[in-house]
Amino acid sequence: MPPRPRLGSWWFLVATAGGAALAVLLDPHGWSQERRLRAQVSLMRAQNRQLELEIARAGREARALRGDPAALERAAREQLRFVRPGEIVYRLDAGPGSAP
Repeated sequence: MPPRPRLGSWWFLVATAGGAALAVLLDPHGWSQERRLRAQVSLMRAQNRQLELEIARAGREARALRGDPAALERAAREQLRFVRPGEIVYRLDAGPGSAP
């Protein structure tokens, strides 16, 4: 017949596990730090989703610039303020402090 585990060893394991759980719950830094880290993870996941959307948009724009001459011209006009020879540019300033 195999030896039976002693009852005292089970109580020791239960008491140790309970003490560890109690220490985590009562530690002022443990529980609050866990909540703070969970909030930080949630924020980082939201930021990652935003960055993924931005990367997808930039990829679409890059493909359009490679394959579409109209898109390339539009980007040159908007971002670099290029004009064709002979075109007249009218600048309408909204007032002091307006963006160029």
